[in-house]
Amino acid sequence: MRHELGRTLLTAEQIAARVAELGAAITADYRGKTLFLACVLRGSAVFWADLCRHIALPTVTDFCAVHSYGDGTDPSGVILLSQDLTLPTTGREVLVVEDIVDTGRTLSLLRAHLLTRQPASLRICALLDKVERRQVPVPLDYVGFTIPNEFVVGYGLDFAQEYRNLPYIATLKAI
Repeated sequence: MRHELGRTLLTAEQIAARVAELGAAITADYRGKTLFLACVLRGSAVFWADLCRHIALPTVTDFCAVHSYGDGTDPSGVILLSQDLTLPTTGREVLVVEDIVDTGRTLSLLRAHLLTRQPASLRICALLDKVERRQVPVPLDYVGFTIPNEFVVGYGLDFAQEYRNLPYIATLKAI
């Protein structure tokens, strides 16, 4: 099955404005602390890069990778932590930076894993929240946008590793 871009869901300007707002809120909430940013690869890299430039605090960043989609548009059901954080998080203020929360299963697994490392706090910042698809409750502390139950690409999000470079977020439709 082939796919093509559908409608633009969020423009580059909308995303930039909201990321700046999130950065300001995070800065206010963590004032006086050093923040550990845990970027979930690959989809969150673009969001993380823009967000961290709007956080006016000392930060430390590490990367992890969790996969659940493969090359399709539906979660595979198999969740794989393919790259763990390499820096210690014990006693640190940890903020997970995630691109999209769909069923909640992947993020729930990652959150449980990170809590075993005894951070001082663990919060989650997600650019996109697909509330309609939630199967597992997961606490989100910062949310960029709540979106409808459609497969989206752009601004780091992909379909079969394509479309990550789009500066906006669009739906993907089968043709």
